[in-house]
Amino acid sequence: MKIEAKRIGNSTGFVIPREVVVRLGIEQGKSFFLTETADGGFRIAPYDPDFERAMTAVDELMDEYRDTLRALAK
Repeated sequence: MKIEAKRIGNSTGFVIPREVVVRLGIEQGKSFFLTETADGGFRIAPYDPDFERAMTAVDELMDEYRDTLRALAK
């Protein structure tokens, strides 16, 4: 499904078709988590505090072991 970026006030946003809003249970004020995928795309998922804690831990580990991970990736 193609959507287009639009100016919304001083920001840029996306207008999501009603059928998608209903299917995903999107409501105003509800939080979502945006993650980058390996292919350079993005994934939007309902906010999950456990997932956020896991992603924070992964980011910290990746920062700490950056050189090791880079060497292993060769």
